[in-house]
Amino acid sequence: MTTYFVSRHPGARDWAAEEGLTVDAVIDHLDPAIIEPGDILIGSLPVNLAAEVCARGARYLNLSLDLPAAWRGVELSAEQMRACGARVEEYRIQRLST
Repeated sequence: MTTYFVSRHPGARDWAAEEGLTVDAVIDHLDPAIIEPGDILIGSLPVNLAAEVCARGARYLNLSLDLPAAWRGVELSAEQMRACGARVEEYRIQRLST
C-alpha cells in the first residue's frame, strides 16, 4: 500500500507537510496506472480521475477548501489554505455509465 499526495502547488505541499500528513510519495500529476488496490491518494483530482482511483481499489481523499471567488486561480500559501479551511475528506466516486 502506497499513500500519494498529488499536487503541483508548493503551498499545498507545504500545507501537507505542516499538517503532518504521512505520505510515501509526493507527485505533480497522477498516472492512474500506478494505483494499486489499497493505495491512498490525497489531492484535488478531476472527477473522472478520482473515479478511476476508486475503481482501481484505492481510497480517494480530496484536499478540500472553502475558496473565495477572488482566490480562484491564485497560488495559495499554506497559511492561506488554512484560512480557507483546508482539510482532507474521503470520497468514493463511481462512474455510472460509459
